[in-house]
Amino acid sequence: MLTLGILGSGSGSNMQAILDAINGGHLEARIALVLSDKPDALILQRAAKNGIPHAVIECAGHRNKFPQTTQQETATKLKQAGVDLVCLAGFMRLVKAPLLDAFPSRILNIHPSLLPAFPGVAAWEQAVNAKAKETGVTVHIVDSGMDTGPIVLQEAMKVNAGETADQLHARLQIVEHRIYPLAIGQYGSTIDL
Repeated sequence: MLTLGILGSGSGSNMQAILDAINGGHLEARIALVLSDKPDALILQRAAKNGIPHAVIECAGHRNKFPQTTQQETATKLKQAGVDLVCLAGFMRLVKAPLLDAFPSRILNIHPSLLPAFPGVAAWEQAVNAKAKETGVTVHIVDSGMDTGPIVLQEAMKVNAGETADQLHARLQIVEHRIYPLAIGQYGSTIDL
C-alpha cells in the first residue's frame, strides 16, 4: 500500500479529497503524515480531526523561503513516517534539495492551470487577466523549478465568458479534487515500494 506524506499551507481541501478517495476505496493508500508551514492552517485541523499525525514545519521566521535545514528536517520526518510519495497540496514554498534528493521523482504537486501556461501563484487570476479561453488542472512531478516538472495528468476546461477569477478558481478546485487522487493512484502504481 502506498504511504503518503502531505505538505500544505492552507485549507487542506485537496488533502480531504485524497482522504475521501482512500476512505471510499478509490485510492489504495494511507496518509502517514501531514505537515504545514502555517501553524494555524486548516489542513492541520483536518488532519487532527481524522487522527492523522501532523506537525508544523518551522521555517525560521522566513515568510516565503524554505530554508535548506528545514527541508532536511522535513525530509527526515517524512522518511521516519515511512512515506513513499510526497503530495504537495497548496504548499506555497519552493521545494529544493535536500527534500528533492530524499524523494527523487516522488514528490507530486497539483497546479490550477494547464502547465506550462500560468505557473506560480494565483494561476486562475493569470488566466482571467490573459483572457484565456481554456485553462485546467495539472498534476506534475516536482523538480527544482517552479511548476516545471514532468506532467503526470492534466484536464482542460473552458473559461466561461465574463467569469471572475473567484468563479474560475471554484470550478478549478472541483477538478483538482477529482483528478489528484486519480493521478496519485496512477503514478503511485509505477513506484517500486
